Amino acid sequence: MSQLNFNNVTIHQQLNSDELIAATLERGQGKLSDTGALCINTGTFTGRSPKDKFTVYDVESATTVNWNETFNHKLAPEYYLRLKTDLLAYMSELPEMWSRKCYACADPQYLLGITVYNEQPSSNLFADNMFLSPQEVGEHNTIGEWTILQAPGFLADPAKHGTRSANFSVISFAEQTILIGGTGYTGEIKKGIFTVLNYLLPNNFGVLSMHCSANIGSNGDTALFFGLSGTGKTTLSTDPDRKLIGDDEHGWADDSVFNFEGGCYAKTIGLNEKYEPEIFAAIRKGALVENVVFQPGTNSIDFHDSTLTENTRVSYPINFINNIAKPSVGGAPKTIFFLTCDASGVLPPISKLTVAQAKYYFLSGYTSKVAGTEAGVTEPKPTFSSCFGAPFLPLHPSVYADLLGQKLTDNNIHVWLVNTGWSGLPYGEGERISIKHTRAMVTAALNGTLDEQEFENFPVFNLQVPKKCPGVPDGSLNPINSLKVVMPYLDRLLDLAAKFEVNFRSFENMVTNDIFNSAPGLVRR
Repeated sequence: MSQLNFNNVTIHQQLNSDELIAATLERGQGKLSDTGALCINTGTFTGRSPKDKFTVYDVESATTVNWNETFNHKLAPEYYLRLKTDLLAYMSELPEMWSRKCYACADPQYLLGITVYNEQPSSNLFADNMFLSPQEVGEHNTIGEWTILQAPGFLADPAKHGTRSANFSVISFAEQTILIGGTGYTGEIKKGIFTVLNYLLPNNFGVLSMHCSANIGSNGDTALFFGLSGTGKTTLSTDPDRKLIGDDEHGWADDSVFNFEGGCYAKTIGLNEKYEPEIFAAIRKGALVENVVFQPGTNSIDFHDSTLTENTRVSYPINFINNIAKPSVGGAPKTIFFLTCDASGVLPPISKLTVAQAKYYFLSGYTSKVAGTEAGVTEPKPTFSSCFGAPFLPLHPSVYADLLGQKLTDNNIHVWLVNTGWSGLPYGEGERISIKHTRAMVTAALNGTLDEQEFENFPVFNLQVPKKCPGVPDGSLNPINSLKVVMPYLDRLLDLAAKFEVNFRSFENMVTNDIFNSAPGLVRR
């Protein structure tokens, strides 16, 4: 603290959740729901702002980071120095702040130390929920010691600080520091650390870092669920019949999968107690709920009200889920699911992938950005996000794809492409695939029932689609079979295939023929 010049600031260190909730309520920065969860409004930003995320361009990062104009934006060292100096000056004038020591990575071999300084107690509660505590970790060496400085009240000056706007998230690998300002959206904290691990683990340890959830069955079979926010990672991995390893970020070492976090960060829009009982029950004392609206005249959350944002969220410690793996570590996976929310209504609900197809769809990372997850996204928008997590990948996507490809080649792993969006009719015309039916398909894939079914080829994309699945209506697994008017669907199918082709052009000279020829059948080498 003396190095950070916070000597005149009252620092509240390592407060527990009760104390942080009380501090938030005392300062009028939140309200309690009828279940005891703390509800806050994150202000202008209710989602991440990828265009305002920067990495310092210095000796450490110059030749290692995959610099581009989409996600890995450069910030010159002189701008970073000015920004850090001014942010520290702002924080040193605060009457009080909240700090905690915490960790990432449940496998002690890859433990990352984190010290967080927050302007508001609710942000510190988020860190308490999402990261591992010193008590959980014990005495272990770390692979690095990082500092996060987060102050929503500090606004950057783009002309002086080199940012795009007043809000920012900046990573310095040389200084092992993350600066966050101008935004109260807590997700920037966790995704900052995720980006750091996506840099350190593949680079230094050969560990595949992944934007996925993970769970483990009674037979010790680990399953991974890749996908962008809003595609169902948390919902599908939180299964009462399987132990949850984690809901969002993991590492895959030689023979293990381990959670990066100590908590979960679930979307709550449309939350249904019947289909998502574990998440619903986790919204209780100690949980932090963001940007929800209460039912009129009550403090009962209206989970269907998107007045503030579609990206309503709850963070809670992983032990709020009854059925969890302790510690948050499992063996190498037996089954992998690529989750995509297809707003075009083209892709089948589930299809089986070959190894080459798995590599292709991993690099493609097709989905639709779900409303509210990022600033400015108000309805599903088709997109391609390499490795199902491009905004958080400081290295070139091929680094992660090569690691995945090697693991798939060396092991007998079943890979499935699961559409959790629309099938047959597009967004705005049809209904989203029900969670009930998706769960039934995932369960059948995990227990081997789906492998026993007869498969048929899905045209153009050349995907293998099961004809039947227990718990799913007959005829609904292939969207072509369920449509009365086929031509509009075929037009959308060809349009989506063309989008895949255009997106993959940046990879076509980097992959082998079997991967390239796994593309939809418009182009072949």
